[in-house]
Amino acid sequence: MQRFMDQTGIRELIASLADQIAADTSLEPTPENPLALVGIRSRGELLAQRLAEALQLKSGRGGVKPHIDVGALDITMYRDDLTSRGSIAIPQGTEMNFRLDNRPLILCDDVLDTGRSVRAALDALVDFGRPRIIRLAVLIDRDRHEFPIAADYTGQALNPPSPSQKILVHLTPTDPEDGVYLK
Repeated sequence: MQRFMDQTGIRELIASLADQIAADTSLEPTPENPLALVGIRSRGELLAQRLAEALQLKSGRGGVKPHIDVGALDITMYRDDLTSRGSIAIPQGTEMNFRLDNRPLILCDDVLDTGRSVRAALDALVDFGRPRIIRLAVLIDRDRHEFPIAADYTGQALNPPSPSQKILVHLTPTDPEDGVYLK
């Protein structure tokens, strides 16, 4: 496994994503409909938490930090490859203690590869409400999409030399250290 990026690089990508999101005037959160970040389990969830912290620091300079709801979305039962996987998939559960209706939402994932996980996440989200707008933030965009899905905010595009190479993102506390690896 070849290390492509370390903890400092990931921190810089998250700061870049936060800058991109903060500059997007189409989100227009309000006190009644604050911004929601929903991460695809499991590392998208960690990315959503870190992005929310970065956004609060960025916009809380006047002493008032904006309210940002953060949730985790389990897409296990929405995947189109559920029956073809060798192992039994055990759902981890969705955790969102807020409504999605009429609010700006950013869906977060660690790697955008084929687009299948994002498609499953979009199917799952409609079961929880109807956001006013949905944007996609990804740490790494592999750019070999099989679905017409593109990220609105991208930390970095990365195309390994071999199409068979996988991109693995490690984030603490799920993993021992932060890093992006080619396998």
